[in-house]
Amino acid sequence: MTAGGARIERSLRRRRPALAAFVTGGCPVSTLQAVARAADVVEIGVPFSDPVADGPTIQRASRDAIRRGVTLRSILEELRGLPLEAPVVLMSYANPLLAYGVERLAADAAASGVSGFLVPDLPLEEQELLAPALSAASIALVQLVAPTTPPDRARHLAAASAGFVYAVAVTGTTGGEAIDLASLRTSIAALKEACALPILAGFGIREPGHVAAIVPPADGVVVGSALLEAIERGDDPERFLTGLVR
Repeated sequence: MTAGGARIERSLRRRRPALAAFVTGGCPVSTLQAVARAADVVEIGVPFSDPVADGPTIQRASRDAIRRGVTLRSILEELRGLPLEAPVVLMSYANPLLAYGVERLAADAAASGVSGFLVPDLPLEEQELLAPALSAASIALVQLVAPTTPPDRARHLAAASAGFVYAVAVTGTTGGEAIDLASLRTSIAALKEACALPILAGFGIREPGHVAAIVPPADGVVVGSALLEAIERGDDPERFLTGLVR
């Protein structure tokens, strides 16, 4: 396992339910620090013009960030030297990473203290585009398992993951309302039999009841759209996150 993967896993095992919290790159530093105080992992989204896995809330935040000039480079520059209380995982689609240059990406991300990457549109068969360079820089590549993923493929994805496995809770985009909790619990329980890493469920996690219904068998949750909406309302992000997993 990479040093970044070990850092992520260690942080996620501090408590149950574990919490990974998503914010879009370019948010105020004070917001980022508040999220890092409440969450075990901070997931920072790299703004992209075609975020196919994301629902309206994250699409809107991504569009606004692009208009303000937020880029992968600016995110890495901001993170460099910024002390945060939780490991950082960057969520990005493949194109911005490949355009940046894989070797330079790995070096700059390591210098900025990034522990891992999530790349929703990078299939298992194309991991070699990123995985070797990230691994050489001690950075984890976290894998996503969808509700429609066949069991054998899910096991291969879990084996390829580092830090944790991201169990997608719905068949739609982020921020969805209708989670089939019974089906999700069944799929996560089956995945845990073949996976030693923490398993976090995300996409559509909005309230403490979702967390209580999913953990266990999941080890924790990822919250994104609901957090961004809370921030838009002017709510305190640290208080919102603490209340979610109380």
